Amino acid sequence: MSRLHGTKDFWIGALRTEGPAFASAVAEAPPETPVLSCPGWTVADMTLHLGSIYHWVCGFAGSGLTTAPPARPQAVETPPGVAPLDYWQRGYDQLMTLFDGLDPEAPAWNWAPQPKRAGFWPRRMAHETAVHRWDAQLAIAAGEPIEAKLAADGVSEVLDTWLPAGRRRSPGQWHGVVQLSAVDAAQSWYLRLRGEGVALLDTDTILDHDDHHARVHVSGTASDLLLALWGRVSFDTLDVAGDPSLLNGLQPR
Repeated sequence: MSRLHGTKDFWIGALRTEGPAFASAVAEAPPETPVLSCPGWTVADMTLHLGSIYHWVCGFAGSGLTTAPPARPQAVETPPGVAPLDYWQRGYDQLMTLFDGLDPEAPAWNWAPQPKRAGFWPRRMAHETAVHRWDAQLAIAAGEPIEAKLAADGVSEVLDTWLPAGRRRSPGQWHGVVQLSAVDAAQSWYLRLRGEGVALLDTDTILDHDDHHARVHVSGTASDLLLALWGRVSFDTLDVAGDPSLLNGLQPR
């Protein structure tokens, strides 16, 4: 298994591509357009959601503090006369300015069982933006896949960050090894499900002699794997062999 590792510059580069692509798609859609991949949301709802995350992250990611910030408001109200896309753009511009000058090793709170370092946030925002860019493009029937290297890192983020943090979509007890393979990124992941716990297995480690016998194997493009993990497409659209019930234990929330 050759695991790709992103850097601050990689994630900022992704944001420079995905952000404008999101804005372009939103600009083409009437605000009330349904977001088919996010039932119950309109394009305006999604734009406010993503913009509110940007504004929230800007409030603490560069503060040097590791204490938890106030929770992000779930109901977003823009200033009078400010359209959702303008609100998003302000947040995006502030976020990019913050990230350009951010030391990824500086202290910063995050919600994951990982070191509290600022580098968490360019990665998180790159993937949040990429998936919602796909949502926005789907709303105008113009969905483009997520770039393979970025999508592969997004799969890694689900497995090394979301699931270890207990952020699963559905509670349950799953047991067994799952193998995911991104055919366009020459990358595979092995994840051992242990009830509520998980372990990401590094099969390149010379001391790792475990018999991994995967109970289910899923292969597809990195983009499709990431979108399936996030519930945007069905795992049925990928090549699945083995016990598909284990895949319910892989989806984050």
